[in-house]
Amino acid sequence: MEGPRTRDAEDDARKTAERVARLSYGRLVAILSARNRDLAGAEDALATALERALATWPTSGLPSNPEGWLLKVAQNRIANGRRHAAVVAEAVGELLRQVDERQASQAPVGDPRVPMLFVCAHPAIDPASRTPLMLQVVLGLDAQRIAGAFLVPPATMSQRLVRAKARIKGTGLRFAVPDAEELPARLADVLQAVYGAYGLGWDEGGLEGGLPDEAIDLARLVAAELPQEPEAKGLLALMLHTHARRKARRGVDGAFIPLADQDASLWDREMVVEAEGLLVAAARSGRFGRFQCEAAIQSVHAQRGITGKVNLPALDLLYSLLVSLQPTAGALTAHAAVRRELGDADGALRLLRTIDDHAQARYQPALVLEALILRDRGDIAGATRLREAALALTSEPALRIHIALLLDAEKRK
Repeated sequence: MEGPRTRDAEDDARKTAERVARLSYGRLVAILSARNRDLAGAEDALATALERALATWPTSGLPSNPEGWLLKVAQNRIANGRRHAAVVAEAVGELLRQVDERQASQAPVGDPRVPMLFVCAHPAIDPASRTPLMLQVVLGLDAQRIAGAFLVPPATMSQRLVRAKARIKGTGLRFAVPDAEELPARLADVLQAVYGAYGLGWDEGGLEGGLPDEAIDLARLVAAELPQEPEAKGLLALMLHTHARRKARRGVDGAFIPLADQDASLWDREMVVEAEGLLVAAARSGRFGRFQCEAAIQSVHAQRGITGKVNLPALDLLYSLLVSLQPTAGALTAHAAVRRELGDADGALRLLRTIDDHAQARYQPALVLEALILRDRGDIAGATRLREAALALTSEPALRIHIALLLDAEKRK
């Protein structure tokens, strides 16, 4: 009997440690870093605390406050390496009290992850390292996963992250939301990182829980901390509109369902209503930006749940605005898709041709769209070639099946 109880205890300890690491990593690192001005040291101390938890919790039992336990152990490790250990130890009680209060109230304002995001977006940090640094430090993603998202070797990404952390420590950056004159440039990087995290989780098929929900939580924190910033509201609205459709994007067999074919009755009405309210609030500022534009596009799609059809001219106008604000491969491809739906295949191809050749060759949606246009024109061989290229770029199983089915249909013609 002793063996099973020990194994059960080990399993409980491991699962609890993993849960706390997944949900609280960024918050704990932010607390430790803000107090000690050492990001890398905070990560090392937290890793040590997690190792100790796995070693001691199976025998001593799970603590009533696992997050507070980890924070105390990590802070003590830092304190042992510093001469002013007594001062730091005195602060541990206050830090733990703040953690307990946050857990009890779930109040977003004042969460230490928000200042940490802005530290990672500081002008002293290499622009190429800012979003990856936020993804690792605040969201707990490892360098290999981040490297895959940015299409660089893991070793290169690891070096960037190490240099960025050393830069934060060496320059003594202030762990706080920046002043008004510094805010706009840094806010853009923060919002992009949060959206990037959501997109990464969404592309990996995340539905309930996990990275998409954590990214939405961060977007809420930023919007609450900066109520005067319409783009923060726009980002949250965009993510809520997208996440509202999470249960409709897969069939009962797990098959991928494109937005146009989704059952609108499965969309989360409460999220849609919240997103619409955020868009209205953002519009009052009179400062229209990229994320508000993207959210407005999703709002047009959401109207299909009421009217039963999509307002294509409205989408065409909004995508024209988006491309003028942010001429990315994604925006250009989406605009081209609308032009095709409006019967303007030539206009759709012109938009696709404005995408950099290298970027287009690696962007699956653009390849699929061009394949559809070629199919419309009777070029089955060209359509098949492009779909095969798109399939080679697709790792998500459900999406691979969807593209493969389209490809098989073309081969049978």
